[in-house]
Amino acid sequence: MELKLSRPICFFDLETTGIDIGKDRIVEISIFKVFPNGNKESKTWLVNPTIPIPPQTTEVHGITDEKVANEPTFNELAPQVYNMIKDSDLGGFNSDRFDIPLLAEELLRAGVDFDMKNKVSVDVQTIFHKMEERTLSAAFKFYCGKSLENAHSAEADTMATYEILKAQLDRYPELENDIKALSEFTTRKKIADFAGMIAFDKDNEEIFTFGKHKGAKVEKVLESEPGYFSWIQNADFPLYTKKVLTAIKLRKLNTR
Repeated sequence: MELKLSRPICFFDLETTGIDIGKDRIVEISIFKVFPNGNKESKTWLVNPTIPIPPQTTEVHGITDEKVANEPTFNELAPQVYNMIKDSDLGGFNSDRFDIPLLAEELLRAGVDFDMKNKVSVDVQTIFHKMEERTLSAAFKFYCGKSLENAHSAEADTMATYEILKAQLDRYPELENDIKALSEFTTRKKIADFAGMIAFDKDNEEIFTFGKHKGAKVEKVLESEPGYFSWIQNADFPLYTKKVLTAIKLRKLNTR
């Protein structure tokens, strides 16, 4: 079953130096863009992360320091990457919890003002886990009847993710072939930032999910304790979390 699209969607996958969203870096990124008219576009880049790739990570994806030594840095690639995804929704495998948050950090670090306000995301892993509880390779075998060659190659994983989603739509008639509906189905909880440090309460207002103000409304905390904003901005929090917090503060100032 082909996807019903009202706007493009970019399926993407990252290979990285590790799994710390705030500190690790991209070493390979592959984007597979699908347009509403059925056209498709694919790009894959190796990336010099500017930090060492741990040997245990190389064992997973096979990318060494030497392999990326002469490749462009993400700062150099950021305009191309953003240009490809800026008009699109996003799709991936475990993308809501890892790939999108890490990509956002890299883009913000490169000076690109990325956010998800006008986008939705579809995490194919969540559909899989809700329906079958397996891994990407098992999902590809289960849904597509094929073995995943070159697993942990960003390009292979990206293409497999796209094929799995189409097969999931064929297999589960209760899944609506609509990107917004699929995004809602794959969203685990309603959060304002990727790290889940700022969520929405039953009134759809932002609350902190950590620390001494856990459960408190963000606007009220910023008003009663202005120094908390400065502390977060100067501490080791994800850049996207800081961006969301700044937007809330500015919104509050503009409503006065």
